[in-house]
Amino acid sequence: MKTLLATLLLIAAGAAQAQSLQAFVRGSQQAIVTAQQGKPFVLALWSLDCVFCRDDLALLGKLMAKYPKLAVVTLATDPPEQRDELQKVLDRYRLGGAANWLFADTFVERLRYEIDPQWFGELPRTYFYGADGTRTAVSGQLDAQEVERWIKSAGHHE
Repeated sequence: MKTLLATLLLIAAGAAQAQSLQAFVRGSQQAIVTAQQGKPFVLALWSLDCVFCRDDLALLGKLMAKYPKLAVVTLATDPPEQRDELQKVLDRYRLGGAANWLFADTFVERLRYEIDPQWFGELPRTYFYGADGTRTAVSGQLDAQEVERWIKSAGHHE
């Protein structure tokens, strides 16, 4: 009986984990911003094929551990068929506590435009949102010291 219960718990945990990547479709950008309204947060766009993206994910995972109140949202630009591999990468970099999304519309240009009309798909791409709704976009690999400065200026303390 205990073995059956343990097996069921493992299956349930696996199913919950597989559901942690939310489908990013039209309107999702506004839903993310609305959910974080009044709070500073980081939106990190990434892909499995992007080497520097993994470095950024590793950095964000470490910073989330250091600053528990840091709100991080990740958005994978890969197709939904890669959900399992995406989840493994997020787990590896301890980003299970972040709000994690993946592109779920084949018309990716529309999704990119909704996120930022000035973004043409280069990765990594990171947005730093202030509590007042202002945002700063960074294309390319993140600088750890710059991110820590932003975290502290945004009001997150150790």
